[in-house]
Amino acid sequence: MVSLKFYGGVGEIGGNKILLEDKDTKILLDFGMNFAERSKFYSEPFLAPRDERGLLEFGLLPDIPGAYKFQDAECDVDALFLSHSHTDHSAYIAFLDRDIPIYCGETTATILHGFNEIAPKSFDNDLEGLQFKTFRTGDKIHVGSVDIEPIHVDHSVPGCYGSIIHTTEGAVVYSGDFRLHGTKPEMTHEFVKAASESKPIAMLCEGTNIIGADFSTEAEVSQKLDKVVEASENLVLASFRHTDVDRTRTLYEVARRNNRKLAISLRQAYMLNKLKSDQHLDLPSVNSEGFLIFKREKKSYFKWEQTVLNFPNVVDAQEVKRIQNKVILATGFSDLKELVDMRPESGSSFILSSSEPFNEEMEIEYDKFVNWLDHFGLPMFHIHCSGHIMPTEIRQVIGKIKPDKVFPIHTEHPALFSRFVAGVTNVEVPEIGKTYELKC
Repeated sequence: MVSLKFYGGVGEIGGNKILLEDKDTKILLDFGMNFAERSKFYSEPFLAPRDERGLLEFGLLPDIPGAYKFQDAECDVDALFLSHSHTDHSAYIAFLDRDIPIYCGETTATILHGFNEIAPKSFDNDLEGLQFKTFRTGDKIHVGSVDIEPIHVDHSVPGCYGSIIHTTEGAVVYSGDFRLHGTKPEMTHEFVKAASESKPIAMLCEGTNIIGADFSTEAEVSQKLDKVVEASENLVLASFRHTDVDRTRTLYEVARRNNRKLAISLRQAYMLNKLKSDQHLDLPSVNSEGFLIFKREKKSYFKWEQTVLNFPNVVDAQEVKRIQNKVILATGFSDLKELVDMRPESGSSFILSSSEPFNEEMEIEYDKFVNWLDHFGLPMFHIHCSGHIMPTEIRQVIGKIKPDKVFPIHTEHPALFSRFVAGVTNVEVPEIGKTYELKC
């Protein structure tokens, strides 16, 4: 018998935790954090969980016997397959039993280890002892009664994969997070083609953008950024994910076209330097002519920060102030206090180049963000390319893959998803904790 059990990613964006069973084989698909549920009980850093007991108490960690390192029970999960490194898919791997191998793309492993080196040590980000087994497109992994075929897809973080899981009843397709309007749509097309050829009995398909889709390509983002930067007389600030290498590359090129340099944070520089070793990403070097590395003033620096501070192109707030009409400064919420020293002059601009707030806690921070921008006279432009597939393309992709059944995941509107793709295939809206048997 082949079955699926959903522990997360149902009626929500992210938090994917799905258990696939085939005979005596048990495989987890992603193991991420549900931010919305966690924020109901915790507000870091003042009200944070002390250990795994609180997470179990509130159902933030699902009750899966034989899955965790803190359980006395014998390990009863054969493998975990990570689609990518975003925390809503990977954050809770630290709790897993160390006998469970974690399969992921090579770039995903690099990012996760990089994050772990940067983050303050905590019980919920301890990767010590985890068995990472990396793959690339073309590899096939045999685990018990199933064979897993990972195939790259385009997303807003590198190293993202969809999977075709060949079970004893037939193929099960897991989309992970994917899109067709990014910089490498050919990767997603390869996944869709292979998934179609597998003639799947089921597909787990993300539907993040089923509401509020904003169809902008990375090329369009580049054009819009050019217009804002060209028209800005002084400092340009830009907020974006530091693992979004497409946006890093785009802003780097926009800066160069406008006779500016892209100033990135120590954290961004550290991660970019680690990712530079992956030749598939074709990233500019951190110490190249087009980059500056922005250093916030602190009494002391962590060891990982000190490795970046050795680069020759490090600048502080006073230097940015002096050359502000020659800089695009990558900034986040924690960097805002540096504006007091930078004093952006009239004609400066702020660019939000990531998703808009999606929960109450982020909205509170967002409001503070706006207050700072208002005080310093910085108009905000929202210029972004979503990491997720558009609704019309979801319907087209499902029509090409032709699964016997689709389970909508990673969406707050599964019923809408179901009605939108009606007539293409059968749709079953999953429920948390319920087991679904699959038959050919």
